[in-house]
Amino acid sequence: MANLNKKGQALVEYVLIIALISIVLIGVINTFGGILKDKITEASCGVAGQVYVKGEKAGTGYCQ
Repeated sequence: MANLNKKGQALVEYVLIIALISIVLIGVINTFGGILKDKITEASCGVAGQVYVKGEKAGTGYCQ
């Protein structure tokens, strides 16, 4: 019976670690998401032969 409790405890610890990592990743994506979007848009403008126009805020740049 004691062995089952240890397995359950380990499972709960893994779930808590995964939840913590998920929360941190969501925060990082929210913080740097606009910057990443601008970099991807800038690269795709170069591939398409267009000019990248920087937006007022991060994530609002576009090709023209």
